[in-house]
Amino acid sequence: MRLLSASRLAAAAVTAATAILTVGQTVSAAPMTGDGRPFLGPLRTVSTVASTVPDNGDVNPYGTALVKKSVGDLRRGNVLVSNFNNAANEQGTGTTLVQVSPKGTTSLFAEIDPRNLPGPCPGGVGLTTALSILPGGWVVVGSLPTADGTSATAQAGCLLVLDNRGKVRETISGHGINGPWDMTAKSHGDETDLFVTNVLNGTVAGGGDIVRRGTVLRITLRTHGHRPPTRIATTKIGSGFAQKTDPAALVIGPTGVGLRDGTLYVADTVDNRITAIPDALTRDDSAGTGRVVTCDQHLNGPLGMAITPKGNILTVNGGDGNIVETTPGGDQVAVRTLDRSGSPPGAGVLFGIAIAENPDRVYFVNNATNTLNVLSRR
Repeated sequence: MRLLSASRLAAAAVTAATAILTVGQTVSAAPMTGDGRPFLGPLRTVSTVASTVPDNGDVNPYGTALVKKSVGDLRRGNVLVSNFNNAANEQGTGTTLVQVSPKGTTSLFAEIDPRNLPGPCPGGVGLTTALSILPGGWVVVGSLPTADGTSATAQAGCLLVLDNRGKVRETISGHGINGPWDMTAKSHGDETDLFVTNVLNGTVAGGGDIVRRGTVLRITLRTHGHRPPTRIATTKIGSGFAQKTDPAALVIGPTGVGLRDGTLYVADTVDNRITAIPDALTRDDSAGTGRVVTCDQHLNGPLGMAITPKGNILTVNGGDGNIVETTPGGDQVAVRTLDRSGSPPGAGVLFGIAIAENPDRVYFVNNATNTLNVLSRR
């Protein structure tokens, strides 16, 4: 696989003022279940793994997915990263996926040609945080494209399905897909449920005002060995989430999603909270925005999300560079500062995250430095 050149370019994202916690600070709260120890407890060191900038200069890394099984060009333990901006830093125009090893070796997994897609993707290609790896190495990534990097030209986009060699084999569009922003997946047998947040339902027309029409879709796919998976059902299980355009972040709306014991947790970014949609795998109707799990306190524009092995919820803040750990019961039990650059410190640098085990660590992308980083014990 082709190695990439390094680069450090600035990229815009969500900005918001807040108080900054000291690096390494842990916040105590109500007792937890299990052994009572936060996942973030022993994780105190932030290290740079590698640049995420490929040879074409794409910047603003968004999606982050851990490769759990080697297949095709994907290597177990590596991290797949999607880029949202092109070399000119225009949002919604990034076309590349890079693969980074824990030792910092970076290679190009895919460079997608918007003019040569196997199916419709309204508006073209601008790769978002919506990124999942399915059994067989099928990679699904969201596209929220723009013509010139501005929200005025944003279009509905699609989900792009790539094989394990990085070739786009199909597109999934329509039926409620409108600005796919983030995603998680759950596989069972020959079927996979994708849980996709959508942030463009009336958002551009709102002209910067809050529009409460953000959705969460459950998209069920059936796999067929070496043939691309097919969509067999689309169900709206969440609706009414706040969303708005933003000159720095392009659009702000429901972002990170994580599934645990049938409950789907959603980072409701605009309203600064985490909500829970029950029976996410089986429900056939919308739960609205779901039950509020936690809000405010140490949350500051929650974006990327991951679920710890014991079921706690990790979210990264778009407003202050912190990562927050929350129990399913709503107790915010730990906070770490991942980045303090910019003004206000840490604003606009975080997005996608992925958890790895043995040893425990959290991979995260940094939009300010265009790097993949890791929070670990050492």
